[in-house]
Amino acid sequence: MAPRSRRRKHKKPPSVAPVTVTPPTVVAPVPLTLSKPGPSIDALGFFSLDNNVPGLSQLILQKLNMKSYEEYKLVVDGGTPASGFGFQCPQEMFQRMEDTFRFCAHCKALPSGLSDSKVLRHCMRYKCPSFHFLDTPCHFYGIGTHFSVTHSLRCRNVYYCGPECQRLDWPSHRKVCKELRLVAVDRLMEWLLVTGDFILPSGPWSWPVDVVQDWDTWFSMRGLQLDATLDAVLGSHAMTNLWASAGRPRPDPDVLQDSLKRLLTDALSRPLTLGLGLRALGIDIGKTGGNTLHVVGASHVETLLTHSGDYDELGYMFPGHLGFHVIMVGVDVATGFLQSTSTSPLEPGTVQLSGHRGLYHDFWEEQVETGHIAHPDMVVAFHPGFHASPVLMEAWLPTLLLLRDYEIPTLITVYSQQELAASLQILVDLDVYIISYGANPFRSLKPEQVYSNPNKQPVYCSACYIMFLGSSCHPDKMQLEEKMNDGV
Repeated sequence: MAPRSRRRKHKKPPSVAPVTVTPPTVVAPVPLTLSKPGPSIDALGFFSLDNNVPGLSQLILQKLNMKSYEEYKLVVDGGTPASGFGFQCPQEMFQRMEDTFRFCAHCKALPSGLSDSKVLRHCMRYKCPSFHFLDTPCHFYGIGTHFSVTHSLRCRNVYYCGPECQRLDWPSHRKVCKELRLVAVDRLMEWLLVTGDFILPSGPWSWPVDVVQDWDTWFSMRGLQLDATLDAVLGSHAMTNLWASAGRPRPDPDVLQDSLKRLLTDALSRPLTLGLGLRALGIDIGKTGGNTLHVVGASHVETLLTHSGDYDELGYMFPGHLGFHVIMVGVDVATGFLQSTSTSPLEPGTVQLSGHRGLYHDFWEEQVETGHIAHPDMVVAFHPGFHASPVLMEAWLPTLLLLRDYEIPTLITVYSQQELAASLQILVDLDVYIISYGANPFRSLKPEQVYSNPNKQPVYCSACYIMFLGSSCHPDKMQLEEKMNDGV
């Protein structure tokens, strides 16, 4: 599908204030194979690690006892590797995971590239008796040891091969050290979600949807239920085993509780962002037969770690809904998530999940246009990344033009304000009609570290959103935009 010709030069869309949004899952496994797989954002991301730290991708494979990225994908998809992948105990697993972060944050040296006189050590910060953090470099190499030390806090996410690299890197690291300490705790605590030992609080909302505007109001609504859930996890045997295996001291209870809350927002950010889009885009949730929602560009991790009830919060957000069918489409969709359902009407009050592997415009032609899958009421793309790579933009272009020309209500999310600006410019250049954009009130609160560039400012999943519908070249929309521009 060729893009429409640009009819006029567009200005940046006027700033619009963000519209905030204030049952068991059914799946029927039927594998579906689509042709023409496109570029894998997961594979591109994995090998791009070497751009900042040469050899890092091979270090990761080595620590996991794997020989290739293909073998890595096979294992995480549930297959049997050819090499000796596996860990004899949880302690070994956590140690090998930590070893994949071992490189000098300043000179990028890997363990294999160090001389016998050097060793990679964690960042550490000390606290003086007056309980004010010293504005000095991390102290594990003895810098500033004339101070009386009473307590230490480590970010545990950054390594250095010696005091000189540490000293030179401090101007950058000091800006993120405290935040990276949260990343290190969350990275271990996330294991409780994988094992199922941290079950998210769930159930009907006790407050009207227009009252629940953000995470603060959501936490208040869940109240005692949330407190009971967190207390149970904190006192569980699984929590004790986790920190006994992690090879580091167990943090204070308030630190662990805050980590659980961040992980909770990370898990629920996607369904609540879908709800944000449904409300802001005016989707009729009382539609006969229920609503179909397509999640485009779904990643491997996103689908691999998705459980049957993870989107139930979307249903609780809209009491009385007639059913939601959430279909995740992407070239990296996990094999175990390849599920399809019949075209029969959804059961009211249920949230149904399914997945299809392939590019969205191929999926559209093979499944939607043929009537096998219902026409979507809304399309969502979590972190499409088309701004970051010409290869990804080439793969996304047919999908963006399809969404524009078929006038499908669409919401995309990005990690940062910088990505927001870049993505907006691309969409404006494609004559897409921007409805709204801004900060997402239901963004994840869990900071994400840039793996190969640890001193880069952490980002947050779905931090910002963009909503668009059709083309800005539509006559009625052109007149509306001209009126808005005249008033600027």
